[in-house]
Order: sequence, then structure tokens, then C-alpha cells
Amino acid sequence: MRKIIAQLFVSVDGVMEAPEDWHFPYYNEQMGEVVAAQFHESDILLLGRTTYEVFAASWPQRGSEVPLAERINTMPKLVASTTLDTVRWHNTTLLGGDVAAELTKLKEEPGNNITISGSPTLVRSLLREGVLDELQLLVHPIVLGRGRRLFDDDRQTPLRLIDSATFSTGVVHLTYQPALHP
Repeated sequence: MRKIIAQLFVSVDGVMEAPEDWHFPYYNEQMGEVVAAQFHESDILLLGRTTYEVFAASWPQRGSEVPLAERINTMPKLVASTTLDTVRWHNTTLLGGDVAAELTKLKEEPGNNITISGSPTLVRSLLREGVLDELQLLVHPIVLGRGRRLFDDDRQTPLRLIDSATFSTGVVHLTYQPALHP
């Protein structure tokens, strides 16, 4: 059975907005290997609308000289959105209606994992619905003080730590499962 795995860049204070402004000083080979492994162990990229729009505006213009560009551009992509009518990025399908139900069915089909990059609203929704199987946080050693946070509501979400690693740049890679996950 497939797993849905979210991999997100966050600051110590939980901000994940605009990682292009704060993430790169902490990027190194260790992080590159973890991010690449996530994409290569998955055969579908799942995105929320906002992240889709950012990715679709930038990734198609990147060539093979950019790590993961070919993989991201060619792999099937699903976009969860209640506001988009069409998607134009190659190999992309729009999910509408009951996204959790559609993804639950998809998880039962043969294939590799489904990876989520960014997309905090989608990640929170899938956690609430019990559809997200794993949450990987790459916690960067910086306090941003403002910006959109991964968890910006007051809901409790019990998680169980299943793995952790610290990179030489101070980034901590934490892997969680929802605590009620079978």
C-alpha cells in the first residue's frame, strides 16, 4: 500500500512561508540526499493550489543542470484545489471534490509513495482526515518571527517520532507518524 508523505522546510518557530528567502544558507549535501530520496521513492507529487502555482511558474523552466528538475517535471502531479478550474503544467491532474476520499483510494492502488512538498493547508487537512501517513520536517536553525506557520490553528495533533537526524548545518530532520496511525 502506498504512503502519503509530506516533506517540509520549517524554521524553529514553525514558519514555512517563503523558504527561498531563508532556506538556502542551510542547504548541503546531506539535505540534498534526503530531499532527492523522497522524490525518487515516490511516483506522484501532490500539491496544494498555492504551492502548485509557485512550482508551475518555476520548475518547467529548469533544465537537467538543476538537481531534481527532470524528476519533478516528468513525474505525475496531483493538485488539490477548490478554486482552480484547469492546470497547465505537464503531467498534472486537478483533484476536486472529496480529496481525502480520492487519495485514500489512490493509496490502495499499486505504486510507490505519494510525496507532498510545501502545501501547509493540504498537509493540515490530510492530518485531520487521517490520510497523511508521515510528516517529515526539515527544521532550520533560524527564528523568523513572522510568516505563515505550518500549524497556525489551535488544534492538537498528536505525533509519534519515528526518526531523526541532525545535519552539519544545524538542520534537524524529524520524521513523524500521526500518533493514532495504525
